Amino acid sequence: MLVEGLVAVAAAGGGAVVQAAGTDAWNGIRSGFARIFGRGEAGREQAELERLDQTQAVLEAAREGNEVERVQIAQVARWQTRLEALLEELPEAEQRQVVAEVQALVAQAETAGRAETVHNDFSSATFTNSQVLGSGSMTVTNNYDK
Repeated sequence: MLVEGLVAVAAAGGGAVVQAAGTDAWNGIRSGFARIFGRGEAGREQAELERLDQTQAVLEAAREGNEVERVQIAQVARWQTRLEALLEELPEAEQRQVVAEVQALVAQAETAGRAETVHNDFSSATFTNSQVLGSGSMTVTNNYDK
């Protein structure tokens, strides 16, 4: 089971994927996460690039409908869960390296001048098996239509 700090990094990473999709920062964020998940294997990295492209396509399709918020939340959760699973299986030294890489990608996504934001606030929450229990909120803001 991951400690809260690692769960928070995974949550921020999931948010960064969703936040960057469709922006100028996407290619850099996409490549960075594919590298993290690929772990040095070209075939795995290519599969991750395709998975990330699928995420972007799902998010773009949702913008045309009325389910944007639900789809964004689901995609954040999807990538958070994947990051948690990866971090959980890594030895401590590799965990620290991946955490640093994820934090750099999160910072890159945040500085991309993004009009749409995904924010997770898990104050007083309990983290159990990749789920958040207790009080907490998620705010998804779509500024594309403004």
